[in-house]
Amino acid sequence: MSYKRVLTIQDISCFGQCSLTVALPIISAAGIETVILPSAVLSTHTAGFTGFTVRDLTEDIPGIAAHWKKEGISFDALYTGYLGSAEQIDMVSDIAETLLRPGAPFIVDPAMADNGKLYPAFDTEYVEQMKKLTRKADVVLPNLTEASYLTGIEYRESYGEDYIKAVAERLLDDGAGTVILTGVSYDAGTTGVYTASRSGSSYYRHEKLPHSCHGTGDVYASAFVGAYMRGKTPEEAARIAADYTVSCIRYTDGDPEHGYGVKFEPVLGELIKMIGEE
Repeated sequence: MSYKRVLTIQDISCFGQCSLTVALPIISAAGIETVILPSAVLSTHTAGFTGFTVRDLTEDIPGIAAHWKKEGISFDALYTGYLGSAEQIDMVSDIAETLLRPGAPFIVDPAMADNGKLYPAFDTEYVEQMKKLTRKADVVLPNLTEASYLTGIEYRESYGEDYIKAVAERLLDDGAGTVILTGVSYDAGTTGVYTASRSGSSYYRHEKLPHSCHGTGDVYASAFVGAYMRGKTPEEAARIAADYTVSCIRYTDGDPEHGYGVKFEPVLGELIKMIGEE
């Protein structure tokens, strides 16, 4: 196995099991050297906490990237999560063009919306910039709300296979290489992941647990990146990431004091085993 190096750019919430505090250990556990570039530092994540501190690191990003370029540091993949502004999206696009090795995948989780609405920090300008970024991506991992904003297709809570196919095909037509649509649920008891590329599509259905947890999107995307960079196909990586995320939620379920994230660490052994399977 060749030793790969992945750069992930997103915020770091010091407490809360999301963003970089999830991406760094999960991708590392997959056997991948994981380099981080924080877009901001928060004392906690913003879901359920008040009075949190935030330090924006936009001004630091160009200098860090310039230093890496000077040192001849490059990457086998770039994976982006939550980015704090349209300006940061432009910086990420430049990093993808200058620091990725030839043929290295650019993986974008357009973390900006859920449940039919944009996150409070974002507006239409941000959406337009994110559209440009996802059009450059080799893999894009939106939930259905994010996919709706990226494509201009109306968001629906109830839908059929034709709707999901239309959303995915629009993202492909716009330029994305592979689309991984998360949270695709055709019935009340299950949910799943729809994978589409120019060579075809597939759907992986899995159990839908009754309780949702903050940070599971980051857990899913990070597990996908780890599996994908270990040589799994997008379909295989999508399935592994889904099974791992469900295991994390199940392990956390029933602990009323752990509503701020999922206990992903004790389940890392399962992820490592799944990735190692042929």
